[in-house]
This record gives sequence, C-alpha cells and structure tokens, in this order.
Amino acid sequence: MYRIGILCFPTYGGSGVVATELARSLAERGHEVHVISYAPPVRLQRYSPHIVFHEVPVFEYPLFESPLYTIHAAATIANLVQYADLQVVHAHYALPHGISAFLARASLDAPRFAIVTTLHGTDVTLVGQHPSFFPITRLALLQSDRLSCVSRFLEGVVRDRFRVPPERVTVIPNFVDTSVLVPKPLEERRRQWQTDKCIVHVSNFRPVKRVLDVLRVFERVRTRVPCELVLIGDGPDRILAEQYCVERGLYRSVHFLGKQEDVGPPLQGASVFLLPSELESFGLAALEAMSCGVPVVATAVGGVPEVIEDGVQGFLHAVGDIEGMAAHVEQLLTDEDLWVRMSEAARRRALDFDRERVVPQYEILYDTVMR
Repeated sequence: MYRIGILCFPTYGGSGVVATELARSLAERGHEVHVISYAPPVRLQRYSPHIVFHEVPVFEYPLFESPLYTIHAAATIANLVQYADLQVVHAHYALPHGISAFLARASLDAPRFAIVTTLHGTDVTLVGQHPSFFPITRLALLQSDRLSCVSRFLEGVVRDRFRVPPERVTVIPNFVDTSVLVPKPLEERRRQWQTDKCIVHVSNFRPVKRVLDVLRVFERVRTRVPCELVLIGDGPDRILAEQYCVERGLYRSVHFLGKQEDVGPPLQGASVFLLPSELESFGLAALEAMSCGVPVVATAVGGVPEVIEDGVQGFLHAVGDIEGMAAHVEQLLTDEDLWVRMSEAARRRALDFDRERVVPQYEILYDTVMR
C-alpha cells in the first residue's frame, strides 16, 4: 500500500472528476490518499478514513499582484511530504501541477518521492503548446518519473510534439464506476424513450465544447420530433446559450441544471447524449452516459473514436456538422430498434472502462516508479 498525494483542480471538468474518483478508488483499495487542491473537489463529499484533504493556502503579500498558486501548491506538497512521508505525488495536469510537484521535490535536501503526471488534454494540446508555456510544460513532462495519458491520441501529442521518449508514457484511459452509473431496466427505458424523449449534454461550457452547436442541433430536431434538452454544467458560454434560447424561443424546452455532483439521474433519463466538441482528449462525459445505456452523437475528434465506435454505440461526425448530427439524433429518437441496439451496446462498451479494470493500472504505474 502506498502513501499518495493527488494534486488536482477541484473544478467541474474531466480531470477533476477523474482525479477525485481515483482518490476514492485508491482509498477503498487500502492506500493512504492525500488530496491537494485550492478547494474541495466536487465529488470528494463522502467521508473516507483513508482520504485527507489539504487546501492549498493563499499567502497574500503587497508585492504580489496575484496569488502565486504554483508556488503555494509546491510549498504545500513539500511540507506534506515531510510529515506524511508521501511516496508518490500524482499531479493531474502538467501546468501548473506537474511544475508544482517538481519544485517541491527540488526544494528538499534529498528526493523523497516519485512524481507521476497524468495529462488530460488542454494542458498539452492547447495551453502547453502556446509559445509562452511550451518550454515550462516540457520541463514538467521530463521531470516527471512517469507520465500517463488518457488516450492514445494524447500519447501521440506528447511523444511527437514534446519529444518525450515513448517508454516514459503510459496510456491509462478514464474510467467510470459502472456499479453506480447503471441503466434503468430495459423495459422501463423503452417506455421512457416512447413517452419522454430527452437529449442531454454535460460540459464545462467552454468554447471548445461548442454548446451553441448543441442548441442548433436540438433546434432542428425539435421541429420534427417532440423532445427536450437538458444541459448540465456551467462556464463562460452558458450566458450565450441562455441568450440563444431566449432569442430563438427555445427556453421552455431547454433546461439548464448547472453543476451537478450526481449526474446519474439525469443521464438515466436521457434518450441521446450529444457531444459536438471541437476537441476531446477522451470524452468522459460521453462514457458516463454510455454507462447509463445512452447512445451518443459526437464529433470524431481526439480520443473520442477510441471510446465510441461509429454506428455501434452512437454516431460520429465532423466538427460543425449540425445537419448530420441532427439527422442521427432524430433517427435515434424515432427508430426504437436502433435505439435499443445502441443503448445496449453503449452499456457493454462502458464496462470495458469500469474502474475495477482501470484503477489497477495506476497501481502498476506506482509500482514502476517506486522500484
């Protein structure tokens, strides 16, 4: 059993969800887990005797124009290593967390812990490739003892763009607890599909998620099939989405639920999950929907094709293909045999990513860096 520090964002996004669920899973498997963040993660609400939360303190000083989060996190890790004797610090996101872990280790008289950095997407596909951040991002990657990527697509970016030796990188996919995210019984799902057709989208409402495309698809589908749209999450594009609904007369059919700690109930009520993103390194929200037996209509970008087989668990399209996505959503809302077949296939595919299959891969990674 290991003493592990998990450094993550607490925000409503894939990396925060995966890091928190990993912490919970590792604790259940007997490891001592210390979660380090600037606020309690959304899904770290249930008590566990093997999980301790450490809030990164913000030290204010007149000379500093803004809080130095990277430094604060490094200091928190260094102090925690000394009294909790952490063996592994698992940083989620290269920037700033990979750098914080590196600084913490450099501050100690002798290296006392291994660094594993999990890359989730924008840290290496967007932020990390900006000329201002590229050198420091590559430093974070090279100073980690091992890297994990959530998809083969992301592994390729790390290997080719950042010139990281392939033996330093392991692909460990995102995962779900399929014993919690479960479909309703098939006959109940059939009745629900027949009477309450509902499209669901979950995201952090950033531009890359193309939330307005969700609304444009829905707008076309509802002219031919009575249905409703449920939007879960929050972020910078929510106000644009709300304004679009008001201007187009959609507001009574579109339900903004905001951030939800438990996405299970709304996903269990979904007929189709819609994910028209410009880029997805994995597509965790889609996998959660699939675990509930919901077919997915998504864009064939990044790591999404590694999770969803086009024509099997749903349909994949080019970015911006509003008409094509609308046609397939309509097909899933009107062809019951197709819907049942894809619903069952979605659940079967999700079982391949169950946490009991994936979390042991992280334990193997910890064993590797501790040798």
